[in-house]
Order: sequence, then structure tokens, then C-alpha cells
Amino acid sequence: MGGKQIGFSDSVQTTTKKHTKREQLLTNIKAVVLGETYIYLIEQCYSKIRSKGGRPPYPLKSMPRIHLMQQWHDLSVPAMEDTLIEVPTMRRFAGTPWWAGL
Repeated sequence: MGGKQIGFSDSVQTTTKKHTKREQLLTNIKAVVLGETYIYLIEQCYSKIRSKGGRPPYPLKSMPRIHLMQQWHDLSVPAMEDTLIEVPTMRRFAGTPWWAGL
């Protein structure tokens, strides 16, 4: 088995039938706003993993979503990183696993 295990809160959130208003809103936004056209435009100037090492960048499809949530909730970069670790709904919207910020 490769990869990391999902946490208890993630497994509970993925198996629940009721969706919160925040989840519904983020699902609608993901479907409408963040299409492949935007990803293509961003891809040309997005930083790649370098041979010098350092921290790997977040996945390209996640970054526009992370920036949107950062603006909506007026969060700094460290605060947004903490939020992605702590809030499963926002983490799923961004498309990042809980350990991505570690």
C-alpha cells in the first residue's frame, strides 16, 4: 500500500450523507469557476520542483482554490496552511491531503 492513511475525521466526512452549506457552495464553485482554461494559463508560470531541493509546491490545481479561500477568509499563508490541515471541507475543496502542509 502506498501513500498515507486518511484521518478519522476525513473518513467520517467522506461517508456522511448530509452536506453542509459550505460544502455545497465549494462544490458549486469548483464546478463552475475553476476550469481547465485557468489551469492552462497558470501552468506556464507556476514553479516546478527544482533539483536544489526545498519544499515541493502544492499541486497546480490546488493553488487557485487555496488563493480563493485565502482571500475569502482573509488568511495569511501560515494561517491558510493551518486551516488546510484542520478543516476537512476546505482541504477537500483545495484537493490536498491533510499531510500536504507538513
